Amino acid sequence: MASLMSGQLDVIAPGVRRLVANNASYMTGPGTNTYLVGRDRFVVIDPGPNDAAHIERVLIETRKQVAAVLVTHTHRDHSPAAIAIAEVTGAELLGRAPPDDGRQDPTFTPDRSLQDGDELDVDGLRLRTLHTPGHASNHLCYLLDETGLLFTGDHLMQGSTVVIAPPDGSMSDYLRSLRRLQQEPVSRIAPGHGLVIDDAQAEIARIIAHRLQREAKVIDCLGQLNSADLDTLVVRVYDDVDSRLHVIAKASLLAHLLKLEEDGRVRQVASGDWESEGEK
Repeated sequence: MASLMSGQLDVIAPGVRRLVANNASYMTGPGTNTYLVGRDRFVVIDPGPNDAAHIERVLIETRKQVAAVLVTHTHRDHSPAAIAIAEVTGAELLGRAPPDDGRQDPTFTPDRSLQDGDELDVDGLRLRTLHTPGHASNHLCYLLDETGLLFTGDHLMQGSTVVIAPPDGSMSDYLRSLRRLQQEPVSRIAPGHGLVIDDAQAEIARIIAHRLQREAKVIDCLGQLNSADLDTLVVRVYDDVDSRLHVIAKASLLAHLLKLEEDGRVRQVASGDWESEGEK
């Protein structure tokens, strides 16, 4: 199976190259994907961490001809390099300001806050902004309309499901955003981590089904246990996941519970445990 390495540069579509940042880890895989869109003038999507070698590589590959730096969201593996690139190139910083949840890159301040439907033309290529909250409230995807290629940041990634961490992350928003993408002309996914996903609509449908299956498992477990806290639930709901990852999985489990609470299917009781709404 094909794989990526830190520092790897590949052409993934006409006028689009993927450069892998030097921040490989369990959470980032081989590293954050930075996309260079254009031929003579460029848009840089998700510039990555504030790593000098990676920033220098971006500047070399774009010949410092950067019209704009776009970020999908402001988690610390995606946006910190933006300022350094803009200072050298004069590029406009585009995206949305970071929410205040302690997990964000506080250095990113957009010159212009992008709204759903905003378009950007560069070097004959048109990018359309799609607001896709869920993984983060300020998350944006960018659709290259001519080709159906969608730059998804952490909304969708290859080889892994996305962590949804409240309070900024929302499972309700995440599912709504996925369903919205089913109505868009999206054919390929250029994720924030990992390889290009060629059948975008099949992958979107797969992730929706996976989340709903996990949700059903939460309901089933609460039906068996009557009530339970997160530590008890995560062992049962994520029994198909390495137990070393349960501390991370608890964030998404809480997001599922909060969605189910919004739906009127579960409630949190005074002890902090969760129970099905049908239980007394």
